[in-house]
Amino acid sequence: MSEIAGQTGLRAGATAVVNESYSFACMRCGHGWEQSYEIEHHTDAAGHEFVLYVVDGKVVPSPLSKPECHNCDSHVVRIMRPGRVASARDAAHRPHRVPPPAGPVEGPTADAETGTAAGEEQREHHHWHLSDLLHPFQRKAS
Repeated sequence: MSEIAGQTGLRAGATAVVNESYSFACMRCGHGWEQSYEIEHHTDAAGHEFVLYVVDGKVVPSPLSKPECHNCDSHVVRIMRPGRVASARDAAHRPHRVPPPAGPVEGPTADAETGTAAGEEQREHHHWHLSDLLHPFQRKAS
């Protein structure tokens, strides 16, 4: 998510510039967008470090402090790693595979419950219980 840039193009007093990108999604209206920032690292006169977020040459507020939706001005915005909005848009435009409809369900008939067919049917449709599944792991008494 971060990349240290060279010393070229720094504002006065900046010691380094880090490029970071984020994906944003509004939890109110569903609008999604991505933004890249140049994060300039500075030191003030008292020796305290601070950063400036820059977009298109303009200093902007930190997107991590109070992000705002560009669509509805809501502050309920989720911040994600870069590429998440683009991958969601790509997935929305891919053709969806719909599974074929299920066939008819056959239930036992009164004729099938009599005779040897009932015994065979019971063996095929065994209802499992937790104890059946744990049986191989049970200790045998010595």
